[in-house]
Amino acid sequence: MKIVIPGGTGQVGAVLDRALTEAGHEVVVLTRRPSRDREVWWDGEHLGTWAREIDGSDVVINLAGRSVSCRYTPANLKAMMDSRVHSARVVGEAIAAAASPPRVWLQMSTATVYAHRHDAPNDEATGVIGGAEPDVPDYWSYSVEIAKNWEREQGRADTPQTRKVALRAAMVMSPDRGGVFDVLSGLVRLGLGGPVAGGAQYVSWIHDQDFVRAVEFLVARDDIAGPVNLAAPGPLPQRAFMRVLRAARGVPVGLPATKWMAELGALALRSDTELLLKSRRVVPGRLLAEGFTFDHPQWPEAAVDLVRRARGEVGSIRRAVRA
Repeated sequence: MKIVIPGGTGQVGAVLDRALTEAGHEVVVLTRRPSRDREVWWDGEHLGTWAREIDGSDVVINLAGRSVSCRYTPANLKAMMDSRVHSARVVGEAIAAAASPPRVWLQMSTATVYAHRHDAPNDEATGVIGGAEPDVPDYWSYSVEIAKNWEREQGRADTPQTRKVALRAAMVMSPDRGGVFDVLSGLVRLGLGGPVAGGAQYVSWIHDQDFVRAVEFLVARDDIAGPVNLAAPGPLPQRAFMRVLRAARGVPVGLPATKWMAELGALALRSDTELLLKSRRVVPGRLLAEGFTFDHPQWPEAAVDLVRRARGEVGSIRRAVRA
């Protein structure tokens, strides 16, 4: 298959590009800064010659959007919104204009669309969409609006021959440098991998190999459309999540952090506390109902595998053949 990945140069794009290329597919990445074969320039806002790559392709997986690993200033929040909405809009325009449109368009979204909650998990059918929770920062609500507008733009696209799926993805855990797992592992190595603000907030995650397999599953299943949660079935409180990671890395102690300490740490990392403090209790209702099986459903085993791979004790990402 020919697979086009707009915005495919980040961590998640690298995971997909590597695995899908190893599987024998022709992968083309659309990027603002092409630097190698199979990368094509686009600006993420306007139709251009890049649209020829979409015409005649089999699959489009749009990952484009300004990184959330930044301070949530008004300017950065606007950039997050604009980059996601504009890229989804122009991808839809390219598909609509194609003489031979792709059969499926997977649009990246985020598990952040769900409410901050501890009481029950969020699946696609019964999950609570966020934005109206009491006593949460305004910018948390803005993050939900970004996700909603992201999905809405895909839904508005006039692409009757192309099936559309919104990937409500949790944090993708891979051993690649600079990814979220690498950052968390770095905190553990420094002795800072303890509970944050009590650690009751839930962490939703997905192992990179299961993320790839879920994408392949959704590409193959012509009967699945709309929002799909890409998250392992075992979310867990942050205190337990970090305790497991410390055990996998052989670090016995992790200093706890109060909320204000987390704010200082996020400032130092040029990130924001939403990534640490929002409770994302998300489960993969549709994937499980449709028969998808996870190779890494629980965090203890997944953490051990990721640590081994990060240390080079096993080979590069393996493409699972079953779905």
